Amino acid sequence: MQYFQALKLGQKRVAEAREYLNKLTDGKAMPALALTDTKSNVWKPVGEENLYAFVDESAGFVLTDNSGYILALVDNSGASKTIVQGVTQEQKEKLEKMFQSDNIPKFEGKVILPV
Repeated sequence: MQYFQALKLGQKRVAEAREYLNKLTDGKAMPALALTDTKSNVWKPVGEENLYAFVDESAGFVLTDNSGYILALVDNSGASKTIVQGVTQEQKEKLEKMFQSDNIPKFEGKVILPV
C-alpha cells in the first residue's frame, strides 16, 4: 500500500476510535498512531479492530504530571490509535465495565504508545 493511502486509512481508523473513546471520557481522548511500524518501508495502517489496554504510568511511560494509568484503544498488534492520560483507579474500573458492556475486548500484549 502506498504511504498516503495507508496514512489516510489509518487516520480514519484513529478518528473513529477517538470518537468512541471521547464519548466515554468526556472528550479527553487524543489521537495516537495511524501507521504501524513494519521496519521494512511497507506502509500499513493501524488495524480496524478496537481493543482496550491500561498502562500503568509509573512503569516508565509517564507522559504527564498525573499518576495513574494511560488508557489506549489499540489494534491486534498493540498499536495505540487513541489514548487518555491520567486515568485514576476508580475511572479505570468504570471504564472497564463500559468496555465489557460494549463488547470491546481487553488487549493483553505489549502496547505501542506514541513517543
